[in-house]
Amino acid sequence: MEKVDVLSGIQPTGLAHIGNYLGALRNWVSLQESKRCFYCVVDLHALTTLPKGKELRRSSLEMAKVLMACGVDPERSALFLQSAVPGHTDLAWAFQCMTPMGDLSRMTQFKDKSADQPKNINAGLFTYPVLQAADILIYRAGEVPVGEDQVQHLELAREIARRFNRTYRNLFPEPQPCLTKAPRILGLDGTKKMSKSQNNHIPLLATPPQLQKLVGKAVTDPQRVRRDDPGRPEICNVFSLHGHFSRPEEVQTVETDCRSAALGCVDCKRRLAENMAQSLEPIRTKAEALEQEPERLLDALSDGAKRAGAVAKHTMDKVRNATGLA
Repeated sequence: MEKVDVLSGIQPTGLAHIGNYLGALRNWVSLQESKRCFYCVVDLHALTTLPKGKELRRSSLEMAKVLMACGVDPERSALFLQSAVPGHTDLAWAFQCMTPMGDLSRMTQFKDKSADQPKNINAGLFTYPVLQAADILIYRAGEVPVGEDQVQHLELAREIARRFNRTYRNLFPEPQPCLTKAPRILGLDGTKKMSKSQNNHIPLLATPPQLQKLVGKAVTDPQRVRRDDPGRPEICNVFSLHGHFSRPEEVQTVETDCRSAALGCVDCKRRLAENMAQSLEPIRTKAEALEQEPERLLDALSDGAKRAGAVAKHTMDKVRNATGLA
């Protein structure tokens, strides 16, 4: 059976931020150099937040644009919207019918997501790990790039594959985690993971003035009260971001000058914003070009959906035969 090397997806809830870029998107771009990759915007998962009107469609296309601007190449990788391939939901239903509720009740992210939207604790929040398993297994993906917070969901996908193989026939390989090397990127508050829902993020397509303003709000060493107090860069989130956007020699200088109080927090933030703007400029430029030629994006998504759909249909034909649906 046909399979892909790597499958990964990203929700289109809000604008992509530098946490997405450092934690996942850079890795997506490098993986496609040597592997067959399928990348999707998981718009079906985003329905759990009850987006209004056509907001979901706009944000899905915006996210796809960002992926291409970051370097996801539709010539080498299939890029598509999850909802454009019906096999995802078809397989999810088959998997739901063989997934114990106890397994889903142990998913820690259900508790986290329920806390984020206490007035909308819907069934989709509870069952979406099964859809996530279908996203992966419909393509019989070998590897899935994940952060540590997603390992539990991937293990559920592996268990679902084992359960299906035991119950019906051996169709699904167990996907392996490809842990991202980037550390967890903290938000502007310096304590929680960078998140759009927490409003502590830095948009990936922010302009230089916007970056200066946002970085200027970032929390630094809480014990550095006065300008001449020595800093502790090892606990400063602004300094950790320098490690991703500044040259190694400048990172060393910032660390030394921070410890000796030769560099104040305002200047440290200004340097970071300038380096961040320079580093992200190629992405902003590509995104602006795609904005002017929307048909390029739509054509890429259409082609990606056809490629993904062909693989998904082949898998679902096997599943239907194994389960007695065909």
